[in-house]
Amino acid sequence: MRYRARVAAFFAGILMFANAGRAATVHGTVNNGTTGKPGAGVEVILIQLQGGMQPVANTKTDSAGQFTFENPNIGGQPMLIRAVYKGVNFHQPLPPGKDAVTVDVFEPSGDSKIITVPSHVVVFQPNGDKLTVGEEYGVKNDSKPPQALFRTAGNFEVTLPDGVDLKQIAAAGPSGMPVVQAPIDKGKSRYAIAYAFRPGESVVRLSYELPYPNNAATVKLPTTYGGRLLVVAPPSVQLTGDGLQMAGQEQGMNIYERANVTVGTAISISLSGTAPPPATESAADSGGAPGRAENVQGGENSAAIQSVPGRLDGLKWPLIGGFCILFALAAVLLARKPVAIAVTMPENFAAGSTPTATAPAAKAKTPRDAKTSAAENGAGAETLASIDRNTNHSLDALKEKLFRLEIRHQAGTISEEEYSRERAKAEQILRDLVRG
Repeated sequence: MRYRARVAAFFAGILMFANAGRAATVHGTVNNGTTGKPGAGVEVILIQLQGGMQPVANTKTDSAGQFTFENPNIGGQPMLIRAVYKGVNFHQPLPPGKDAVTVDVFEPSGDSKIITVPSHVVVFQPNGDKLTVGEEYGVKNDSKPPQALFRTAGNFEVTLPDGVDLKQIAAAGPSGMPVVQAPIDKGKSRYAIAYAFRPGESVVRLSYELPYPNNAATVKLPTTYGGRLLVVAPPSVQLTGDGLQMAGQEQGMNIYERANVTVGTAISISLSGTAPPPATESAADSGGAPGRAENVQGGENSAAIQSVPGRLDGLKWPLIGGFCILFALAAVLLARKPVAIAVTMPENFAAGSTPTATAPAAKAKTPRDAKTSAAENGAGAETLASIDRNTNHSLDALKEKLFRLEIRHQAGTISEEEYSRERAKAEQILRDLVRG
């Protein structure tokens, strides 16, 4: 049958993507983006993402900045190349099927003036007696010559409202996956991160909760950096704030704007009302909090990516725990380029079953029997077409499930035990389809 060929081809693709069956080689080059010269004598580490960013090999570049790794998992699963230059980690993803990679490193600088923070987005989402808040800072590094801002004591600082329960701070480079950072507590609701901001555009994202008694709250929002402020809230929430003006709607959410905010201004924002909870993955499906890695640059998205058409329609915003919808809405306002779509899918889907063919009867059929048989054959053809459609749908869903599972495993957002359990379920479904 037609779907059997698809099953076989799909099975081969899954094995290529998910299983590392033989040794493979990757050749790489480290370039110094500041000097334009090869990065000679730079320590390079091959990192296996499955199981929580485990280094599996290391070497140093030659005089031409080149290096080579051999490992059975290269080409079979997502991996990461880390170049350690002057104490700063620079990363480049190594996806399946790729056997060459270039890692750019930059001279580190402690001068915070080489970056600017042109945008700040705050998203409010009522959640029972809590007010969930997501913030994103757009960071630009246009240093000449190009340098990377980094200080071990913290080189990006934010001030949060009083009484918050900080959930997470993450940062992402110009083309990278958001990586959870260890917050440095500076006291008085101030937190910093030590992250290498490479030349180009980066983002810092954080999430926290505030009390929301009786479905109302007033938030004193500090503005650590000046510039444009965008505030996002569900339309069922009444929101007013110092200098905030209604700026339309995106993705069913109200957008408020205040331009030219002065550094250090505390903006009072009053909210009241309820809203439906964001449509997120379940706790079991999300795999818990993402893993942490310091100063990660480059990488693939850790989970499903929202397609965000509109004025600013391409910022990659992953689903980070229960705050994916908040972050996706903020992404609408900050993006510049189109992004790929990774579709999330339900955990449970039906796999079609194939009927067993029976041998034809030996005796000749009467006209009545022939009529009945024709009707049955017509129903059988319809049933087979339905099975084919269901199987194709199941294969597409299984493909998305395995892809998402591998990406979550790569990003460290799922435990090894849960990964093995979910992988086993998917493989069992695949075997059932093949037997069908």
